[in-house]
Amino acid sequence: MADALRRATEVEQLLADPETVKDAPRLAALGREHHRLAEVVQKVNRYTKAEAELADAREMANGDDADFAAEARAEVERLEQECTALEKALLPLLIPRDPLDDRPAIFELRAGTGGDEAALFAADLLRMYTRFIERKGWRIEGISYSDGTLGGVKEAVFKVIGDGAFGMLRWESGVHRVQRVPATESQGRIHTSAATVAVLPEAEEVDVKIEDKDLRIDVFRSSGPGGQSVNTTDSAVRITHIPTGLVVSQQDQKSQLQNKAKGMEVLRARLLDLRLSEQEAERSRMRKSQVSTGDRSAKIRTYNFPQGRVTDHRVGVTLYDIDRVLDGDLGPFLEAIALANAEESLSG
Repeated sequence: MADALRRATEVEQLLADPETVKDAPRLAALGREHHRLAEVVQKVNRYTKAEAELADAREMANGDDADFAAEARAEVERLEQECTALEKALLPLLIPRDPLDDRPAIFELRAGTGGDEAALFAADLLRMYTRFIERKGWRIEGISYSDGTLGGVKEAVFKVIGDGAFGMLRWESGVHRVQRVPATESQGRIHTSAATVAVLPEAEEVDVKIEDKDLRIDVFRSSGPGGQSVNTTDSAVRITHIPTGLVVSQQDQKSQLQNKAKGMEVLRARLLDLRLSEQEAERSRMRKSQVSTGDRSAKIRTYNFPQGRVTDHRVGVTLYDIDRVLDGDLGPFLEAIALANAEESLSG
């Protein structure tokens, strides 16, 4: 805690330095750090105050006045709960922060196994994430979208812009499983289907250097909804990164140039994610990871409609309020995962 308070003071001094104001990127980075540390300072001050109040209450609880001691014991119980809650809230804020956490996130959602039902579930997840993002005051910038049948979603790729977007959404990467009776099921049988989520940090050109000789760019005609130019001009773009075999197709924008720019944005994010995943895999060989961020094949959450239950398998948190979760309330899961990750990081 002392280190965080000391750093908060340093950041305030740096922000007041005229030399900092001249360096726009550094000013922006320090501004983000100051915003985050302000929350730490507030919670540390409250924790310090609560600890002092708790010591006083414990002393009064041992007094001779029975009524006064009873009130003090009740106050001790309340303050102990408050201190425990503040400790849990502070723990994720005190670990060294990944510099990528403040980046915008490239969010990729795809229907998995289960046909039409998987596409319908992907549409439910898209609404859930859209509501969560709106509540955070963040902004969505569409990249590509592919409809499924019956109002479902085959694939949706978009950028999320806001403070700490990647840092918070990164934990949603993985397989999301649904158990329910599909609308098309006449026998009332429960089906299991899935959707996959991949959340990548937006890559800047300095993060990933892409040589022109490593790219193969093909153009083709767009298909599906998109206005008068669809099927009349070669505006769609397919970019292949030859060394890794990664392929990005983009056709949602109006021009070939726009589609290439969006495609390159996604390609850079995927290449950065590939590099980070390799580094994470290497680190994971040295330790058992309590909260896996690199294994995208892992089933992370189950949405059971008959029981109204949502379970996060990584931290064992279950909520019996599926409507609330699908309305965008992911707080209990994300808080538990952040706490587990913080405890793992601090334990080495």
